[in-house]
Amino acid sequence: MSDKLSLPTVELRTVTYVSGPLLFIDHAGGVHAEEVVDVVTPDGEIRSGQVLEVDGDRAVIEVYSGTRGLDLATTRIRLGGDSSRLGVGLDLLGRMFDGSGRPIDGGPPIMPEEFWDVNGLPINPAARRYPSEFIETGISTIDGLNTLARGQKLPLFSGFGLPAGELAADIATHARVPGAEDDEFVVVFAAMGTTAREASFFRRHLEEGGRLNQTVLFLNLADDPTIERLLTPRLALTTAEFLAFERGIHVLVILTDVTNYCEALREVATAREEVPGRRGYPGYMYTDLASIFERAGRLHDRPGSVTQLVILSMPDDDITHPIPDLSGYITEGQIVLSRDLHRRGVFPPVDVLPSLSRLMNACVGEGKTRPDHRPVADQVYSLYAEGRDLRRLIAVVGEGSLNETDRRILKFADEFERRFVHQQERRELDETLDLAWELLSVFPEEELKRIPPAIFAARSEALANEFFRTEVSPKREAGQGLPFDGKADDGSPLRP
Repeated sequence: MSDKLSLPTVELRTVTYVSGPLLFIDHAGGVHAEEVVDVVTPDGEIRSGQVLEVDGDRAVIEVYSGTRGLDLATTRIRLGGDSSRLGVGLDLLGRMFDGSGRPIDGGPPIMPEEFWDVNGLPINPAARRYPSEFIETGISTIDGLNTLARGQKLPLFSGFGLPAGELAADIATHARVPGAEDDEFVVVFAAMGTTAREASFFRRHLEEGGRLNQTVLFLNLADDPTIERLLTPRLALTTAEFLAFERGIHVLVILTDVTNYCEALREVATAREEVPGRRGYPGYMYTDLASIFERAGRLHDRPGSVTQLVILSMPDDDITHPIPDLSGYITEGQIVLSRDLHRRGVFPPVDVLPSLSRLMNACVGEGKTRPDHRPVADQVYSLYAEGRDLRRLIAVVGEGSLNETDRRILKFADEFERRFVHQQERRELDETLDLAWELLSVFPEEELKRIPPAIFAARSEALANEFFRTEVSPKREAGQGLPFDGKADDGSPLRP
């Protein structure tokens, strides 16, 4: 982490207790919370730390590199009088850092333009701009059915062993802001507790996708100090806030895995001998997560935006576990991965039914995406939900009891998973919606009750115009192979 250079003002030798990554000191007059300190080991090594709590003349310090090798008599604490700061600037683009903000890509040192407090500043609610434009991720189940808005915070609930990391890498590579230039959209990727193999995969995937120069990576590996995981997302969000609110760039922040962050939070709480809350997690975990998630958003007087896509693994696939449960209260929806779809070879295995984007209505429709976006998404969702219900029904009574409409719906559910949910390459939003129309084409218009007649009329007219713009083949001149029953410009019916 890049800090301001300042001379230490006070040096203390009053360490009284060591517990996990924490130091407890006495006679700490003048020490303030969140102050950055240098911890000098008996052999002269300097480790960075931060004051967590001050109570009278006692203070608790977290040591980012751990407390191994420290003793009570000879360990010294140098007070710097300032909070944790990160050197920010456009030099951060294309670089890779560890969980403390130190470059690990072999490149030159960062030449920062400014130093920003990593804890950020609260955004005045009156200054917030309501998210109303979308980010295209290239994933049909997100773009089509759970659209991500600029300035939104949307978690991705995964189970251990599901390909959440691969999905995150795909989104980091393929996401874009429609209408924006390449240099107006940046991805800040922060991995907490990841393995060296996963870190290498992220970097290679971004490099092969040509997005590495427009990405900032913060990687806290599984064998790095656990306490660094509490700092990693704050470094990433500080970088994002600078790029968005000072340079006018749209920034997508991908945080993975928040479960590892919460485990580090529980470890610190245990070392402080705090009274545990649900399942041993500290009672203030909700507030701590909110201090991270609420840093997403847009401002009225600034052109940039900070959007968060947060990935967390649900222990035992339990969506009621405290981590996804509390995250769901703070964020604006969720994308849920399905183990059943993953077993069947569907990628990305997004379970559409429990997934939700609460800001979708604000960023879709005429002038933003397409007028048919919301009705088509509603119709697809409704039919797929009916198909899932029919699967459970035939497991009891057998498929022979289904009528023709039920069979059509059941087939639609299978085709929806095979062709819409599963995808091998990036899809534009128009491709996603056109594919949805293709899947719905097996139903008579009167059965598609979620789509207004005006949308059908507009689509028929659009298809007719597209047909007449295309060179008519001799086969079509003979009246064969017309794809629809539309009308000509003079109002006369077109028939095959």
